Amino acid sequence: MRAIVVGAGIGGLSATLCLLRAGHEVTLVEQAPRFTEIGAGIQLAPNATRVLRRLDVLDTVAAQATRPSHWGFRTWSDGAEICRYTLGRAAEDAFGAPYLQAHRADLHHALASAVPPRSVRLNTSVVGIDQDDESAYVTTASGERLGADLVVAADGVRSAVRQWLFGADEAVFSKTVAYRALLPADEVADLDLPDFAIWLGPGRHFVHYWVRRGELLNIVGVVGAEAAQESWTAQAEPGEQLREFDGWDSRVLSLLERAGQVLRYGIYTRTPLTRWNIGRVTLLGDSAHAMVPFQAQGAAQAMQDAAVLGDVLAGATPDGVPDALDRYVRRRLATATSIQASSARAGHDYHLPDGPEARARNARMAAYAAEHRFLPQATAWAADALDEGADGRPAPGTGTDTASGGPGGNVTHPD
Repeated sequence: MRAIVVGAGIGGLSATLCLLRAGHEVTLVEQAPRFTEIGAGIQLAPNATRVLRRLDVLDTVAAQATRPSHWGFRTWSDGAEICRYTLGRAAEDAFGAPYLQAHRADLHHALASAVPPRSVRLNTSVVGIDQDDESAYVTTASGERLGADLVVAADGVRSAVRQWLFGADEAVFSKTVAYRALLPADEVADLDLPDFAIWLGPGRHFVHYWVRRGELLNIVGVVGAEAAQESWTAQAEPGEQLREFDGWDSRVLSLLERAGQVLRYGIYTRTPLTRWNIGRVTLLGDSAHAMVPFQAQGAAQAMQDAAVLGDVLAGATPDGVPDALDRYVRRRLATATSIQASSARAGHDYHLPDGPEARARNARMAAYAAEHRFLPQATAWAADALDEGADGRPAPGTGTDTASGGPGGNVTHPD
């Protein structure tokens, strides 16, 4: 069969590779004139790295990444450890794949390098999509009309295809903004930092972890905001990040001060849909289920979308495409929607004000960690997206309710 994938981000590249592996002819259409991926750190839980293994790129990504042994939650004012969970070899043995922390550009490059050049059309903007009973069509800005048996829209949180399919539907501001930067290891060696920590405080939280073989420290500070631009390149005003984290532990302030140029971007999501597909056209990744990054599952869910899409279309014929896309959505929509919701709740729990609620959250976290090596949501890492009976959602009592031991049952870690 012939497929067109719109968008060459992580989801689009993964979909292209999965469809190629399923034996289909794929054209990947991307408006940028060359493959680029900006951004900084990204966390890849085992449900993501298992897909990378199937695509034969895991070793390439892992060679550029780090493998944290633990992660810890800390209090904002003095860095006291609330609790700690196990990663490293123990998590890899338990879930069948490693937990990696990587530079987003390294992941993107590994995926892009695996796509045959003949399958790629760069510098090609899509201005319309239509379909009939036998084919789907993409119209480009140059007026060209490309036909295929199916079209996969992986065109991101601002997806135009989503609007063409389902009508006016804008991205939703999450009322949070992120400050991001990368610092060379030798510039922070004196700070006695834990390798991977999430600092929880009133109205904000702060994350740091190593990427690119431990050569760079990725830092992210997330704060509440009423408005913010969605941009990977917008710069914060000088000293803005320090004012936002005034009074925090000196190590956090030192990182923010030494970061120099800090990028500031608004975090946007999409309202959950009841379906992602119409006929021969379907959404994938952020175009379908963009979420806040507070459980480090945005890229993982896009990659799982791609794996299931390739699975349902393996051996399919052109006449069977609409039914195969229905199966894809049935296997993925509930899981992605559930993780969207739990990621949003996690953000609320991270930002509780000092006082009884925060103390109760910390006590639940510490009690759970004392009895479990892995955090509650790790149950989702064990589910295989290609097992049609497993949807990847945490089982009852493992992270979706307050009885599970997390703060509202939803403390994990952001991208």
